[in-house]
Amino acid sequence: MYIVVEGEDPGYDIFVNGRALARHEDALERLALKLGVRPLIEFFSADENSMALLIEEGGGNPELMRRLPPPQWYAAGDGLATARALVAELQNDPQQLGTEGPQVLAELQEYAHVLERTMQAGLRWHLAVSWR
Repeated sequence: MYIVVEGEDPGYDIFVNGRALARHEDALERLALKLGVRPLIEFFSADENSMALLIEEGGGNPELMRRLPPPQWYAAGDGLATARALVAELQNDPQQLGTEGPQVLAELQEYAHVLERTMQAGLRWHLAVSWR
């Protein structure tokens, strides 16, 4: 899972690996709900780039590209609230997600940093999924 910021180039690095987050998405969703915040997966929106990769890998129907709705954009502060809540919880016990807990925590901290910059820039964002 990776962050997409609205526009061409926000002027700062938005790269976060996100692979550990993707592997633990179900557990993170349950944890977010327990904490009373919106799960990260609710900020997902299919965009042309991620769907093109899916189709290139043979995992999707090229016909879908023509019917793909416009991407949904979300306020950075909403995602930041989720990232911060998950970070605070996992700092107390990263092992609750198993041996990759520290890696998930590190990726969430990077998400929080990127979303804070996005909020400061007044931009919107969404999550996308890398199919590779």
